[in-house]
Amino acid sequence: MKEVVGVKLGTNNKVYYFDPADIRIDIGTDVIVETARGLKFARVVDITKVDPEEYPHELKSILRLATSEDVLKKKENDIKEVSAFEFCKKTIEEMKIEMKLLYVEYTLDVSKIIFYFIADERVDFRELVKVLASKYRTRIELRQIGVRDEARKLGGIGSCGRALCCSTWMQDFVPVSINMAKTQNLSLNPSKISGRCGRLMCCLKYEQEHYKTVIKMFPPKGSTIEYKGKSYKVLDINFIKEALLIENLDDFEPDTQEKTSIWLTYKDYCEYLEIKNRGKDKKDNKKKKKRFKNKKRKNVRTN
Repeated sequence: MKEVVGVKLGTNNKVYYFDPADIRIDIGTDVIVETARGLKFARVVDITKVDPEEYPHELKSILRLATSEDVLKKKENDIKEVSAFEFCKKTIEEMKIEMKLLYVEYTLDVSKIIFYFIADERVDFRELVKVLASKYRTRIELRQIGVRDEARKLGGIGSCGRALCCSTWMQDFVPVSINMAKTQNLSLNPSKISGRCGRLMCCLKYEQEHYKTVIKMFPPKGSTIEYKGKSYKVLDINFIKEALLIENLDDFEPDTQEKTSIWLTYKDYCEYLEIKNRGKDKKDNKKKKKRFKNKKRKNVRTN
């Protein structure tokens, strides 16, 4: 087993794993790591041991522990990011480019400045890059991201009344489809099933497996089942309580002459099926014994 260290970069929830490279590190320690975007200031949030075969590629090593100079540099870069954001935003308005600037990110050594933006269509920002490069005299990168990334970065409150999952604890976005809303019997009104980003809510994925399991447990809606010797029609399924709403097709309420309906739990339904199958097995065994006896008598007569 190989020891690896998980770190978070800035406000990003995603955990990236690095090789500690014989450096003594504790959780909460600030370190300097090298990423595809350059040198980054990171904080250790996890230390664990993994099977080397789980990582087909070699992990990058942590460069060093963060020094007081690194901490000071990080604070200076945070201030510069605000200034660069205001300058870039003003330049975008002057050039009338159809794009929305979200945030700016400096590498620790200021070898690169990354400007994150969203846009409905492809935009030509070559002139903008020239202005920014001449202003900051370093490598400039403009990176377009999606609306879900915007919601993650800006944060907010969801329809549940709690902080957005993507901005608090989710590491990666999960694929979500409209079929999940249909499976869970939710309203297909976009305003009801869409998050702050305007896309389908990520939380549709959370209970999807439970709904699929319950659907397999029970007969489908509209089907007819036999329960305690009577015929019932399945009206509804309560996925939370794991129960069936069934309507008696044989009996009526004496006062209203309406069909009676009851809630049938999965436990009661299984117990009834077990008793029913047990009785069926007994009948099958009796038939088998009877056939065996008849066959035996036939053989005796033949001999």
